[in-house]
Amino acid sequence: MIPRFIAPLLPRLAAGYPVLVITGPRQAGKTTLARQAFPDRPYVSLEDPLERAAFAADPRAWLARFPHGAVIDEAQRAPELPSWLQGIVDADRQMGRWVLTGSQQYMVLDQVTQSLAGRAALLELMPFSHAELAAVGRAHNFQAIDAAHAIWTGGYPPLYDRAVEPARWLGDYLATYLERDVRALTAVRDLVRFSAFLRLCATRVGQSLNVAAMAGELGIDAKTARGWLSVLVAGYIVHLLPPHHANLGKRVVKHPKLYLLDTGLACRLLGIATPQDLAGHPSWGPLSENWIVAEVIKARRHRGLRTDTLYWWRSHDGLEVDLVLERGRSLITAEIKATTSPRPDDAQAQRRFAELAGDRVVGSTVFHLGPDDHHVQQVHFAPWHTVDAVAAAWEPNG
Repeated sequence: MIPRFIAPLLPRLAAGYPVLVITGPRQAGKTTLARQAFPDRPYVSLEDPLERAAFAADPRAWLARFPHGAVIDEAQRAPELPSWLQGIVDADRQMGRWVLTGSQQYMVLDQVTQSLAGRAALLELMPFSHAELAAVGRAHNFQAIDAAHAIWTGGYPPLYDRAVEPARWLGDYLATYLERDVRALTAVRDLVRFSAFLRLCATRVGQSLNVAAMAGELGIDAKTARGWLSVLVAGYIVHLLPPHHANLGKRVVKHPKLYLLDTGLACRLLGIATPQDLAGHPSWGPLSENWIVAEVIKARRHRGLRTDTLYWWRSHDGLEVDLVLERGRSLITAEIKATTSPRPDDAQAQRRFAELAGDRVVGSTVFHLGPDDHHVQQVHFAPWHTVDAVAAAWEPNG
């Protein structure tokens, strides 16, 4: 069993909140995490149609089956559940009594924030980070796996604890996602074109989002495309990285950048058959950037840290900084280079940003695909496999 970096947070939060809510993509390990952290709680899944029917028929009687609380899986399948739990936790303020999991981000969070505000701790579990895998994989020489293999495989747990072939499993995952989750959402009527839209997203990773252009390419209207994007974000397939909002150098870019939260899925959507095919692929650079960004997001979410403080930035003359982290008044920047031989000039955009932001910038990093870890002119040149440690150090009190 591969330990999750988020695991120590669960008992700490359970000591201060009556309800814990764990969201994340399907197959990220939410159920396993919850059941391991709370082995004394009974477990019930609302994916089971009989359990859903029983809850719908008599919510009070259904919840009375669990006088000491429970782990309730796929809580979004019963939208009224948080309202019923509100009365229970207000009557008995026992901490850590209920653990809810869900795989539809907005649906779960909307239900919880409306009924359980101040009563629930919210956590997001992503697929494995490279650091989580490496922590237990040294005996299997995991650290020797190169960047191409890490990007091509992605981080979904079944790829590491089952005898499955990654391309086949990821293909099945996408098919199941389309048929099971997307079909259940009213925003999507045409699964064939939605599937094409998802593939189009994979070709746009690391790019500034142009919804109108994507809609035009598929022959749909921009409103439909925006609705489909919201479905992909809600299902933890896509992440939209907003532009930094400070008026530094008269920023003119107002669109987010698009990333997939798992590069294994991106490679499957792009038809990249093997890791060996990846290095020469036109998407090698964008996918490398995507992998680093996703690893930074995992590093923060698995430590209970916010990711809505992450941005990107472009100057009026075209210089780009791939990541900008706001930490109070302080700013930390990172650039991503798909090269094994980084140069001091690779930090040019960050230096320009620092000139404009002044003493607010307290750290700068260039992530690269080589082995060398060094500093040049106060810029940290960090190897790809150290992302988790570097990102964790950005938040010293995290």
